[in-house]
Amino acid sequence: MNNKFQTIIAAMSAEEKVTLLTGKGLWRTASLPQHGIEDIVMTDGTYGVRYSTSQIEQGEKWSMTDFISVISQSAADATPIENQARGGSESLFSHSKPATCFPNGSTLACSWDTDLVYQMGQALGRECQEMGVGILLGPGINIRRTPLAGRSYEYYSEDPVISGDTAAALINGLQDEGVGASLKHFACNNSEFRRTEMDSIVDERALREIYLAGFKRAINKSQPWTVMSSYNRLNGVQTSQDPFLLTQVLRDEWQYNGLVMSDWYGIKDRPASLLAGNDLAMPETLHDKQQLQAAVDRGEIPTERLDQACLRMLELLDKVHQNRRPGFRADFNQHHRLAQKLAAESIVLLKNENDLLPLTPATARSIAILGKPAQEPVIQGSGCATTVPYLLDRPLDEIFDVAGDNFQIRYAIGTPDDNAVDQQALDHAIETARTADVAVVFVSTAIGEDGENGDRQDLNILPSHEALIRAVSEVQPNVVVVLSNSDAVVMPWLSNCGALLETFFAGQGMGRAVADILFGNANPCGKLTTTLPNSLEETPAWLSYPGENLRHHYSEGLFVGYRYYDKRNITPLFPFGFGLSYTQFDYSNLRLSESMWATDAPLEVRVDVTNSGKRAGKEIVQLYLSAPHGEIQREPLALKAFGKVALAAGETRTVTLTLNREDLAYYNPVLNRWVIDSGTYRIKIGKSSREIALASEVKVISEPVLLPIRNDSSVQQLIKNPPVFARVAKLIASKNGQTPEAVQEKLTVMAPDLIFGLFITLTEFLALEISLDELNTALAEI
Repeated sequence: MNNKFQTIIAAMSAEEKVTLLTGKGLWRTASLPQHGIEDIVMTDGTYGVRYSTSQIEQGEKWSMTDFISVISQSAADATPIENQARGGSESLFSHSKPATCFPNGSTLACSWDTDLVYQMGQALGRECQEMGVGILLGPGINIRRTPLAGRSYEYYSEDPVISGDTAAALINGLQDEGVGASLKHFACNNSEFRRTEMDSIVDERALREIYLAGFKRAINKSQPWTVMSSYNRLNGVQTSQDPFLLTQVLRDEWQYNGLVMSDWYGIKDRPASLLAGNDLAMPETLHDKQQLQAAVDRGEIPTERLDQACLRMLELLDKVHQNRRPGFRADFNQHHRLAQKLAAESIVLLKNENDLLPLTPATARSIAILGKPAQEPVIQGSGCATTVPYLLDRPLDEIFDVAGDNFQIRYAIGTPDDNAVDQQALDHAIETARTADVAVVFVSTAIGEDGENGDRQDLNILPSHEALIRAVSEVQPNVVVVLSNSDAVVMPWLSNCGALLETFFAGQGMGRAVADILFGNANPCGKLTTTLPNSLEETPAWLSYPGENLRHHYSEGLFVGYRYYDKRNITPLFPFGFGLSYTQFDYSNLRLSESMWATDAPLEVRVDVTNSGKRAGKEIVQLYLSAPHGEIQREPLALKAFGKVALAAGETRTVTLTLNREDLAYYNPVLNRWVIDSGTYRIKIGKSSREIALASEVKVISEPVLLPIRNDSSVQQLIKNPPVFARVAKLIASKNGQTPEAVQEKLTVMAPDLIFGLFITLTEFLALEISLDELNTALAEI
C-alpha cells in the first residue's frame, strides 16, 4: 500500500471511510478536507461530454427530479447551441454545456478504425479537461444481443472482438489525456426492459465467451481507471453485489486493480456490494451510507476490505488530480472536423445498384432532396448519453455546399409530421422527385423510441417515412435512401431504392459526411458490426425476449448475431462485416507464419490486398477462425482479428493480422477453465462474415483435454482419458488376473458395444467383483 495513502486511511474514522466510498450529490465524489481529499466530477459520455451545469454545480440543491430528467431526456431536445442563442425552447439542455457529439457507438464501431477511435478518445479527454471532468462514464460495450434493446445505439457490436478493441482504443485516448474512463455496464445489461428487476440467465460458456469477453479484451488492452457494474441480476445475483463477477472474474482472474463503481442507484444492498468488490456507490444516497455504516459498526465488514476500497478510491482521486489541467481549452472546431471524419469512415453503403452513387453532373444534374431529417438530422439516441452538439451539420446545407453550381438541388420536406402522412407535403415531394434525375430521401426511426428503461417495440422506420420512400419510387427510378436509426431495422422498402446509406446515429458531423459520400468526395468504407435481419422474428433472441417472471433466458447461448445465422444457415438481409465501396478490392497470397502451431508464440497471418478499381479507398480485412469438430460445440466461424488498409487505385499492400493462442480457446464448464483443442483450424479471410475471400489451415498442437470420468461414463469416454484408463485397467487386472495392457486392449476392442455406464459394464457385462467404492477410488486417484 502506498505510504501516503496508508497514512490517510489509518487516520480516518469508520464514518469518514463510509463517506469516501459514497458519492456526493449526483456527479461528484465526497471531499474530506481534513484529510486533504478533494472531490472529482464525473459525468455521462459514451460519445460526448454531457456536462449539466445545473446538476453538477448546484451543490446541495440537487433532487431526484434532476436525475429523472437525465434518463428521460429525448434527443429531439438536444438543441444545438446556436439554436439556443436564437431563443430555442427552454429545456434541460439549455443548462448543459455544448460539446462535440461524436458518432454513437452503433455507428462508430462500423469504422473498424482503432487509430481514429483513439483520436476521438483524446478529443473527449480534452473537452473533459476544459470542463473539469475527471471521469467520463463510458464507453459502454454490452453486446447487442437484440436490436430491440433501448441502449443499443451506445454499444458497439454483437461481437466481443470488435467491441473490446474499439473500447480499448477510446479508453487509451481518453486516459492519455488524463481523464479516466468507466467501462460499462458489467455485465449482461443487454436490454432496458425492467432493467433493475430482470435476471439475465446465461450459461457459463456464453457468459465468458461472448458477454464477458469484450470487457476482458478492453481491460487487457487499456486498463480503464474504473469499471461500472450494471442494474440487472445475473444468474440470480444482483451484478452490483456479485462476488463471482466483481472479485473472482474481474480481480482474481483478470487481475484488474482499478476501482469499481455502481451505476446510478444500481445498488440494492450496500454492505453486500462492498464485500463483493463494488467500491464506490453512486450517487449519494442516505440509505446506502446508513446501511454500510451499520454493517461496519456491527463488524460485518472486515477492516481490510473497507480499507482496500478506500485505497482504490484514493488512488483514483490522486490519478485524476495529478492529471488535471486547469485553464485548458479544447479546440471544438478541430473536434468537429474529427466528428465529420469519423462519420464519413463509419457510414455503411449497403446498396448501390448500377453505380447510382456517387452522384455526378453526367448522371444526376437535377437532384431532389426529400424528408425532414435532411433539415433536422437524427444524429443521436436519447437518455443519459444525449449531448448538446457544439456545431451541427445539416445535410441539406452541406449538400448545397458540396454540390456548388454543378447540380440543381431542390428540397421538399415530404414528412413534416413524423406520426402521420401529410398528403399535401407528400404530393409536393412526389412532384419534386418526378422532375429530378435522382431523389435522395432522408428517413429515420422514431426519435426517442430508444433510450433508458425501455426498449423498442419493433424494427420499423417511421411509417410516414416508409410511405415517402414508396411514393417517390413510383415516379422516380433513381432513389437513394439515407437512413438514421439506433440499431437494425427491417427494410420491406429495400427494393424501392437503388442505393442505401446506413448512418445509424452518426453525430454532429453526419450531414457533411453524407454530402461528401453522395458526391464522391469521400469513398464509403464502413462495414456493419451487427447482422441486419429480414424480420424481427428471425433474430436470435426473439423466442426468449424479454423474458417472463423477471427471468430472461439467453436461450441462444453462444449463437449471438452472425454466429446464430451461420449455425442455422439463415441468409440475413445484410451480414456482419458487410459494406460496399466505390472501388473494388481483391485479396491474394494468403500465408501463415507457421503451418504447425505448437508454441505460445503468436501466429502471423499475411494477405495481399489490391485496389482493383479506379478510386482510392479503404478496405476492412476480417480474420475469422473455424475450430475443428469435437465434443464441445463451437460456432461455425468467429471473428478474431481485423485490419483497415488505405489503398490508391491500383495499389497493393500486405495486411498482417496476428492470432494469439488464447484466440483458439473456449471455456470448458466441466473443467472450469479455458482449453485449446488440438487439431486443424481453418483461417478465413473475409470481406464480410459471409464473403470469405481466402482460407488456409494451421495444425494446432496443444495439451490433451482430459475430461473427468465418472462411474456412469462409457468405456469409450474412459479410453479418451489415458491416465484414468490405465488406473481402471490396473483395477480390473487385479480382479481377473490379466495384465493391465491386455485389459486395455480388450476394452478398446469392445468399447463400441459397451454402451452402459462404467460400473454396470464392469459388474454386469464383464461380471467382475468390483465395488462402487473401489471404482470411484480408481477414478479419483491423482
